[in-house]
Amino acid sequence: MARPTLSAEQQRVFDLIEGTRSHVFVTGRAGTGKSTLLNHLSWNTEKQLVISAPTGVAALNVGGQTIHSLFKLPIGVVADHDIEQNREVKKLLNTIDTLVIDEVSMVNADLMDAVDRSLRQARQRPLEAFGGVQVVLFGDPYQLAPVPGDSDERAYFTDHYRSMWFFDAKVWEQTELEIVELTEIHRQHDDEFKFMLNAVRFGMVTKEIADVLNSTGARSPAPPSAITLATRNDSVNRINQTALGRLPGRVLSAKAGISGDFGGRAYPADEKLELKVGAQVMFLRNDAEQRWVNGTVGTVTKISSTVWVEVDGEVHEVDPVAWEKHRYSYSAESKKLTKEVIGEFTQFPLRLAWAVTIHKSQGQTYDEAVVDLGSRVFSPGQTYVALSRLTSLEGLYLTRPLRPSDIIVDPAVRSFMARRAGPPTP
Repeated sequence: MARPTLSAEQQRVFDLIEGTRSHVFVTGRAGTGKSTLLNHLSWNTEKQLVISAPTGVAALNVGGQTIHSLFKLPIGVVADHDIEQNREVKKLLNTIDTLVIDEVSMVNADLMDAVDRSLRQARQRPLEAFGGVQVVLFGDPYQLAPVPGDSDERAYFTDHYRSMWFFDAKVWEQTELEIVELTEIHRQHDDEFKFMLNAVRFGMVTKEIADVLNSTGARSPAPPSAITLATRNDSVNRINQTALGRLPGRVLSAKAGISGDFGGRAYPADEKLELKVGAQVMFLRNDAEQRWVNGTVGTVTKISSTVWVEVDGEVHEVDPVAWEKHRYSYSAESKKLTKEVIGEFTQFPLRLAWAVTIHKSQGQTYDEAVVDLGSRVFSPGQTYVALSRLTSLEGLYLTRPLRPSDIIVDPAVRSFMARRAGPPTP
């Protein structure tokens, strides 16, 4: 598959990461190409690079390993507990030049400090941040927040940290984190809509902006092809099952093939995919022949041993694909890091797509969508994530008007970004 070339802005960031030992946080609004840059880095770096992410699905998406499995860390708050490391983990951590953490906004401060301590311990460099490893972080704290634990964990963070966020980890008091904010938006091309999205991102929505979003979104009905982005899983499941039930014909199902060590609850696609002819579906993977991308929406036209899906007037035959679960290890022969496949999940790269949760829409692009914020917005950045999936204002449909309470920005994020990257400008 042809890999996209970098913009001049992305190339400058690549050169900074590749040509220095600086710890770098690559951030930017939705649609600025953070994933493109990370993909390019993983293919083109000369360094011994390890890619990790806080969740299983995020790790699968970037061909990496979860932080917990890479470092063999316990689930929950690590605090000052001893970190056990066997010989294999020590050898592995001693070969890393650069550690990449994707979706870092979901990493809490305690886990960030545990990564620091693990690297110092394994590399026997107790006085050097991250044991001398370069750390490169990707993410946007205006979009996804760390998930709070139980009341005891929340109390621990209140007592020990300024906030739960990764940027308030103790390690950053001892070393510099360089923020690089990508600014060129590759998803939207309408300057007025970009301006409005930035205002939502920073929590600087004026009455005029809200009025434009609400009056545009109030048009009805939405076209049948518009996907609904909802805050709750139960809403999404209800919309998808109701729409599937309305279609004639019987439901046909495909069960995923799971092999090797592919444990965990979060699979990259449905373990049992139920479809009918006429079902609206979303692709979950980029196509090697570039006929569709992750997030493309189409309609099922035929089902046999494979599935035929119509996209923009063209019908494509879709085969099952394998998602590979990776593990990094140290090779004594080559004295290098190796990345091996330890499990596979094989399924059609499709999901019912009359509706999807806002959380699962992360990273996707839609020409039109119905944004259903339900009775209330649950977490900071949720409204921004939903609105910023759209390529243009014309594709926006709202189930209810936006309210001031829907625009939530965590004060800790605001102060961190202002402190390190300068004040926001919509």
